[in-house]
Amino acid sequence: MTETFESVWDGLEDSAAQAANLKARAALMREIARWVRDSGLTQTEAATQLGISQPRLSDLMRGRIEKFSLDALVNMTGAAGLEVTVTVRRHAA
Repeated sequence: MTETFESVWDGLEDSAAQAANLKARAALMREIARWVRDSGLTQTEAATQLGISQPRLSDLMRGRIEKFSLDALVNMTGAAGLEVTVTVRRHAA
């Protein structure tokens, strides 16, 4: 029997809450990585602006999601001048 999921995160995690956390972290990481690529800054310069080390930024750019908390990523988006908005909606039953 094949099981299908709304997203890859839903398939990887045991709970909807854990999957939601991963989805949010992945979205923030994508936007921060896009900001770094579009900024014209070196990774060292971008890391300084974000308040992290260059090796930590390298982890972010490589998608190492397990190394970043949602809180840390929200702080980095603010340091990059990006605005975070949250949408909460009910799941279809």
